[in-house]
Amino acid sequence: MLKQRLQQKLLQKLSPQQIQMIKLLEIPAIQLEQRIKKELEENPVLEEGNEEGSFEEQEDAKEEQTGDQQDEFSLEDYMQDDDIPSYRFNAQNYSTDDRREEIPFSLGSTFREQLKSQLGLRNLNEEEEILAEYILGNIDDDGYLRRDLEAIADDLAFSTGQEASYESLHAVLMVIQKFDPAGIGARNLQECLLLQIERKDLENPVILMAHKIIKNHFDEFTNKHYNKIIHRLNIKEEELKVALEEILRLNPKPGGAMGDSQAKSFHHIVPDFILEENEGVLQLYLNSNNVPELRLSRTYSDMFESYSANKASASKDEKDAITFVKQKLDSAKWFIDAIRQRQNTMLLTMNAILEYQEAYFFEGDEIRMRPMILKDIADMTDLDISTISRVANSKYIQTHFGIYPLKYFFSEGMQTESGEEVSTREIKKILQDCIESEDKRKPLTDDRLSAILNEKGYHIARRTVAKYREQLGLPVARLRKEL
Repeated sequence: MLKQRLQQKLLQKLSPQQIQMIKLLEIPAIQLEQRIKKELEENPVLEEGNEEGSFEEQEDAKEEQTGDQQDEFSLEDYMQDDDIPSYRFNAQNYSTDDRREEIPFSLGSTFREQLKSQLGLRNLNEEEEILAEYILGNIDDDGYLRRDLEAIADDLAFSTGQEASYESLHAVLMVIQKFDPAGIGARNLQECLLLQIERKDLENPVILMAHKIIKNHFDEFTNKHYNKIIHRLNIKEEELKVALEEILRLNPKPGGAMGDSQAKSFHHIVPDFILEENEGVLQLYLNSNNVPELRLSRTYSDMFESYSANKASASKDEKDAITFVKQKLDSAKWFIDAIRQRQNTMLLTMNAILEYQEAYFFEGDEIRMRPMILKDIADMTDLDISTISRVANSKYIQTHFGIYPLKYFFSEGMQTESGEEVSTREIKKILQDCIESEDKRKPLTDDRLSAILNEKGYHIARRTVAKYREQLGLPVARLRKEL
């Protein structure tokens, strides 16, 4: 039996400008710089600079827009344009302090380009060079070759029609494994460490002992069964300790020493906010480095006024010019407003985070961090949760105690035995402190860590301790054992 039902739905269709506004809010500082440069290239009406009174002139010019254009989109209709509350912080758009630290970054050829450049230094024939390039293409970002040579031979035959034996590929791999840095082209961690230790002075007793441990007792080493190693090598505990120190100086990920992945030639973190503490006062700034001030071109504004004044007698070409300039002026005005709105929303959100986490931001002590979710900041700012999420995503703040992603300050909470609400980050900090101060000869098990936290008033189950420990990147007790 067919049934008919009348259902009413309210759908919001975003205009192109609204979509662009969302994207502007989502992107971090380094992408904002690129986005502004792109707009400057595409719109001749938009210029770099900060003319006195330029914004007032833009506001006056807005009143000349047609009703249709005003109805299409207004920033105020989409996002609340509140003034930035000062709270207890001195918040300005731009820092006047030129002492802001420059964030370090690496710039240069990519990982595989650096490896490939070493091929020219080897005496390889044409066939061997083809095999070498194919092997290099299979080395991952950590510097490992995690594919079997037989599989690589099959790929070569299928994709290029070139037959290659295991022996010929292995011989070329042995050449690649002599590339810098040591350890490149290893097929597993044991081989990676062996390649590195074998470049050292094996006549040194400590180096030789480290080599024996990696080569013949690797499983015992990785599982920290130190008593077995001492017994099998018939050595003293102090001899094992210095050998282990030598092994721990080796790099388990040699690819990381040669820059970034194939897809990226540099890594550059640019903080979106700068937070400074001066004589007990927190001062927040938007990072304006490399982000230019924007204004409307006086030339094009005058051109539009001139054309408009003679619109009645204008030719078709002149009318087309009026339409073109009007479109570009409207687009430029919108973009300037959108950047300003982005600044206001960013500062409004970050100021709320600062007020909420004031105790933490003065000292940088994780234990002082309060539980905080997106809704807490949305309620303080009267912004939508999705807006807070966009501001927090991919944004960084440079503080007097380090650089942090905004997401770092959000965490769930739980109640202590006394009923006090604490952040899960506070619990993780206590957990990390317990592990850092433990006796490494007898590391604390998850059960013992759970008991310690319960003694401190945090009712945490063992499985939750294990989850937090893994999130902190800390291994189980057995693997934390040291001599």
